[in-house]
Amino acid sequence: MELTEIEFAVVDLETTGWTPEAAAITEIGAVRVRDGRRQGEFASLVNPGTAVPPSIEDLTGITDWMLASAPRVASVLPGLLTFARGCVLVAHNAPFDLGFLRAACDDCGLAWPAFTVLDTVMLARQVMDPDEVPDCKLGTLAGFFGARTAPSHRALADARATADVLGWLIRRLAHRGVRTLGELSAWPDVLT
Repeated sequence: MELTEIEFAVVDLETTGWTPEAAAITEIGAVRVRDGRRQGEFASLVNPGTAVPPSIEDLTGITDWMLASAPRVASVLPGLLTFARGCVLVAHNAPFDLGFLRAACDDCGLAWPAFTVLDTVMLARQVMDPDEVPDCKLGTLAGFFGARTAPSHRALADARATADVLGWLIRRLAHRGVRTLGELSAWPDVLT
């Protein structure tokens, strides 16, 4: 199947920290996209059951007050998994987001679906020239490509920005003759 025909579910999380062992999810955002067109969106704040550290509040703007009446992750995850069903899952720095999602599924007794996962950080490292961008951070790539949504450390905005970046990276792949997931799997850590 051509990459332009595949439906991708681009996901982004905000959390109370940096590892699923010591932190919890505070926000989930996802965008379904096919051939650069958004097909739908999923977004929810998540009550982590713990206080948001001041440094994370400063980074994301997400406060304990905002999360007080938000659903717990066990109520949100089934909706996300349904939303992403049948898609290739995409994230910018996928090990971070997937680590939290898998840990949350384990904690909730939910089976983690066998998603094919595409990491846009690793893909950008393969297709961007070093003289184009100083790094492959989401903000850098979104600015370079003129993404419709600027990343802001909020889950849905960052998922939208990642979806736009993905569209541009797929165009670059086509110029290199890479048009299918099978051809993309030749690059380590891009596709798992």
